[in-house]
Amino acid sequence: MYCMLPRKLYTYIIGVCVGLFISPFCHGRIEAKEFVVVIDAGHGGNDPGAIGKTSKEKDINLNVALKLGRLIRDNCPDTKVVYTRQKDVFIPLGRRADIANEAKADLFISIHTNSLPKGKSSVSGASTWTLGLAKSDANLEVAKRENSVILYESDYKTRYAGFNPNSAESYIIFEFMQDKYMSQSVHLASLVQQEFKTTARRPDRGVHQAGFLVLKASAMPSILVELGFISNPAEERYMNSNEGRTALANCIYRAFLRYKREQEIRQDGASETVVPEEQPAETAVSSESRHDEQQRPPVVKEPIVVFKLQIATSSQRYKSTDKRWKGLKNVTYYQEGGVYKYTYGETTDYDQIVKMKKEITARFKDAFVVAFKNGKKVDLQEAIKESKQKK
Repeated sequence: MYCMLPRKLYTYIIGVCVGLFISPFCHGRIEAKEFVVVIDAGHGGNDPGAIGKTSKEKDINLNVALKLGRLIRDNCPDTKVVYTRQKDVFIPLGRRADIANEAKADLFISIHTNSLPKGKSSVSGASTWTLGLAKSDANLEVAKRENSVILYESDYKTRYAGFNPNSAESYIIFEFMQDKYMSQSVHLASLVQQEFKTTARRPDRGVHQAGFLVLKASAMPSILVELGFISNPAEERYMNSNEGRTALANCIYRAFLRYKREQEIRQDGASETVVPEEQPAETAVSSESRHDEQQRPPVVKEPIVVFKLQIATSSQRYKSTDKRWKGLKNVTYYQEGGVYKYTYGETTDYDQIVKMKKEITARFKDAFVVAFKNGKKVDLQEAIKESKQKK
């Protein structure tokens, strides 16, 4: 049947349809997907986790998790933070992974506190774990302790297909398991450990693998962080102090920024994520012989001047691999006045950047030196003067 429409209505409908068709192409670029990180505070509610002389693991985990989330929310407007819990409640292990999967998270960070039996109270340090087969009895014991959370769930035998967290035989399932996120998880774990070691001066207990159920069920790069040993009196004090918790959260935050920046550069050729200048603290627990020593206040490192070569400007953002850079590697950019300004090289030595300028003159004859401090552009002459005074 043929239906006649009024001319004005017909024109309006055609206009709407055309508008809907072309609107996605009218923007300068499609907006990038929001980066999602899920932060999991281990244990909670009727599950206290490891218990120290004066505190419980569940409380330390939650405090550090909330501090980490606030750092990301306050400084990364393009990132969505999702918590598995924000208060003292029990969340089933499987549900924690479900939260991450439902959020389509880019990262899953589970925060825990380690413990050892009596007689080993001097052991200290932080470690970061990824999914895999435990290669030592010690690693297996860590996985057993964390997986034993499922025993608080009434239907754990059904929900976890008969998995017994206290039986070594149950962990055979991790032997031939393929984890497509393994390399990314291990890399993030390495970044976290690097920050613990260099920024907070924590004893480095390394990156390890073990069969953690919560990581197995998470469909994204995932890590489990053991902040320290609640069985060590000095570490327990440190993890219950505001200074200690802030330092630990800051280390994970800095590692997150590094990971996010690397991913963005790999995908887009550039990144607006900035990692703040490192401000290392004095060693929290430097050796087993000092485990009863009180934590000293952090030593703040003075910001330094960094010199770069500005080689081009554009109203568009280009990848670091673009042919415009004529073979130069690691080209980055900063924004000023709505314009993208591309730079090459990075050094704290002014004489060195001048030498680099001479080397690329044939390719970029108009290149010139610019200076930055704390990630912000500063006056070049003042920067040169400050740099030479510190030599």
